[in-house]
Amino acid sequence: MKKLVFNFKSKDSAKLINSKNILGGKGSNLAEMCKLGLPVPPGFTISTEVCELFYKSNKKLNLKIIKEINKELKNIEKSSEKKFGDLKNPLLVSVRSGARVSMPGMMDTILNLGLNDKTVLALAKKTSNMIFAKDSYRRFIQMYSNVVLGIENYNFEELIENYKLTKGVLLDTDLDDKDWDGLIKDFKNIVKEKTKKDFPQDVNQQLVGAISAVFLSWESHRSKIYRKLNQIPSNWGTAVNVQSMVFGNMGDNCATGVVFTRNPSDGSNEIYGEYLINAQGEDVVAGTRTPQHITKKARIKSKEKFHSMEESMPLIYRQLKKILLKLEKHYKDMQDVEFTVENKKLWMLQTRSGKRTAKSAVKIATDMVKEKLISKKDAVLRIEPNSLDTLLHPTLDEKSKIEVIAKGLPASPGAASGKVVFSSDEAERINEMRQNTILVRIETSPEDIHGMHAARGILTARGGMTSHAAVVARGMGRPCVSGSSEIEIDYEKNLFKTNGHEIKEGDLITIDGSTGRIILGEVKTVKPDISSDFSKLMSWADNFRKLKVRTNSETPLDSKIARDFGAEGIGLCRTEHMFFDEERILSVREMILSKSKEDRASALSKLLPYQKKDFIEIFKIMNGLPVTVRLLDPPLHEFLPKSAKEISDVSKSLNVSINEVEARIDELQEQNPMLGHRGCRLGISFPEIYEMQTRAIFEALVECKKRKIKSTMPEIMIPLVSTEIEIKIMKDLVIKVARAVQNENKIKIKFLVGTMIELPRAAIKANDIAKHAEFFSFGTNDLTQTTFGISRDDSGKFLNDYIENKIFDVDPFISIDDGVSDLIEIASTKGKKQNKKIKLGICGEHGGDPKSIEFCSKVGLDYVSCSPYRVPIARLAAAQAQLKK
Repeated sequence: MKKLVFNFKSKDSAKLINSKNILGGKGSNLAEMCKLGLPVPPGFTISTEVCELFYKSNKKLNLKIIKEINKELKNIEKSSEKKFGDLKNPLLVSVRSGARVSMPGMMDTILNLGLNDKTVLALAKKTSNMIFAKDSYRRFIQMYSNVVLGIENYNFEELIENYKLTKGVLLDTDLDDKDWDGLIKDFKNIVKEKTKKDFPQDVNQQLVGAISAVFLSWESHRSKIYRKLNQIPSNWGTAVNVQSMVFGNMGDNCATGVVFTRNPSDGSNEIYGEYLINAQGEDVVAGTRTPQHITKKARIKSKEKFHSMEESMPLIYRQLKKILLKLEKHYKDMQDVEFTVENKKLWMLQTRSGKRTAKSAVKIATDMVKEKLISKKDAVLRIEPNSLDTLLHPTLDEKSKIEVIAKGLPASPGAASGKVVFSSDEAERINEMRQNTILVRIETSPEDIHGMHAARGILTARGGMTSHAAVVARGMGRPCVSGSSEIEIDYEKNLFKTNGHEIKEGDLITIDGSTGRIILGEVKTVKPDISSDFSKLMSWADNFRKLKVRTNSETPLDSKIARDFGAEGIGLCRTEHMFFDEERILSVREMILSKSKEDRASALSKLLPYQKKDFIEIFKIMNGLPVTVRLLDPPLHEFLPKSAKEISDVSKSLNVSINEVEARIDELQEQNPMLGHRGCRLGISFPEIYEMQTRAIFEALVECKKRKIKSTMPEIMIPLVSTEIEIKIMKDLVIKVARAVQNENKIKIKFLVGTMIELPRAAIKANDIAKHAEFFSFGTNDLTQTTFGISRDDSGKFLNDYIENKIFDVDPFISIDDGVSDLIEIASTKGKKQNKKIKLGICGEHGGDPKSIEFCSKVGLDYVSCSPYRVPIARLAAAQAQLKK
């Protein structure tokens, strides 16, 4: 039988190829730490293949697997010299998830498993520590009841808070064994009340229940959302790690902590982390107690009075520091490590590549190249392209009037303003209304993943720099202020109080995740300060990539931003966007509503100077780089007057009655405008519109030459072509106008004429279209719509159902679908066969999506085009695509 359960120290684990795929990230790294000779509590990994079998077997573990688990359990007993369920020296285990990529807090964990009414007394006797044993038992009942039995955590938390209030103490550690006795009894009563069954006393039943619950958490709501956000395939599954417990909550010579080998917020090369004396790991991560610093330097910097680990446990600290250096050198990456100290002995529980901010990722990668730890190629491949987004957006303007109402820990950098909300559902609801929110919670839990994604920033009253809120926010690029003890949150009244202020739901606040400030109202922002590390990384990326990167832009401001970010031209200039300006819209409406060619020509003559001026500005900024100009594309109804005033203005301007204008509006209405009279169909019906636009382009080019501005090669794009004849008619029109402008100005004009491939027929008949087109630009937004027959504007209502039912792995409007990619490949192959010199690019939203860019590189496109702020993302993704080849 194929091996499905692996001991951390077994030779079978060491032999595995792509061990993370089978053992998951956590299991693979635990086996690796054992190989390095580090102090790891004994344990075993149940592979990801068992997860698949579990779901195929109606969410049950089969007897063969249980037999294999029991065999490995015996090995733990042998290593630890303890016995599972024993009444003298009981073995307790932790049961944790471990997907092949880190999904912090998204799946379930159970600690202290193996405790029951009898083994708790054995543990107390063995350790001579009744408080510790009872504390561990109540933790186990609470965790098991929540994770396995599905009882909400607040039921237990409220009881603990009531006990502390009655006793007049602040911390859990101030409660004694009699308090825990009372709580254990109350906890078991809650279980009986909610499940109509007693809390399970059979340790083997507990183990099977816990392992099953961890596998089930792979399909939990929060895991699905996290996978969707991070494009993690649902068929990967999770592994489960069963490990002998070591205890950080046995007294003051015990501790638990989370530490990063470098600072995950700014990338500085210094140990960064937190620990708690007399606690278990969940206390640090969940943020139920605000932890202390690992290093003395960090403690002094934060003006904290409680001793750091370096000061209170100097020998353990030195041992930990040595191990951290060894791990970073081995993995050649910044590590996120969990550890426990039990009776002055250090144990390593986990290591993984740490989640970090984009700023930190860039600095760590460039520093490691400098330290000769990794190559430039490794540095470029290591940065997640989408994460760069957070580096490119504005930060707080310190010159603004700022009223700081409270402070917390600077958990994830960046600044955000928004309306205060107190629940994740509300954050999601308001986000759908396109309003910004700040999610305010006492502490976040994995169930808040959807709200954290919907919110612009996160603020918590509890938790440290390594709490769930901080780790997830950094991974998402969301600003976060955590552990703000200065705010008092009241969920019932939907408000929070600070010294002198009461902030209600819906009030505007700003948080600064770089300094920990909480600010009243909205604060202005300034352009980001791009670091030299970022510029260095991008120059390495540019040296590796072959795919050019252009931008989608039609305004001088966007064109300038894109050039600053390294755009190598404009891949899509949407001329219709130039028409919506207040000064121009009336002339556009005159043009549309005109019944005669003469009236239309009169309106177009008013628009020509505006278009010409726009093109001069853009050509000047692009300084000789190519500019692809798409002629008027959208359906005319988008420009029609809607209000009574707008209709009246057009009626006066055209010197016709309001009734006539209204009749003409009715005449132009379409049942399905996106498939109606738009694109080149307008050019066929009203050639004078395209004549005006091409004249504006060519006259702008002439003007630039006269002003000695570096010459640009305009690429004139005919939209929505589906037949050879359409492109031929439109190309002839462009050439005719070009000749006229050349003759009038005695200047030679160079240009290309091509089309946007956005209809399946155009892709299939690309060989015919390529007889006349000098370039193809794939308009993947419309190509996706027309391939699937799905409206992008309406798809939000059902796309989640399609992802939920595994019809789609990812939204096809975010990453190119394989059916659409087949059409692109067909069109590219046919186009090149017909015209070897044809230029190929992509200009839909997919042009800024790293997965889609990898496909574009593979299929041999010449360039991708994306929005200005995604240009660096596309540059990095194009380099990675080339390196992966």
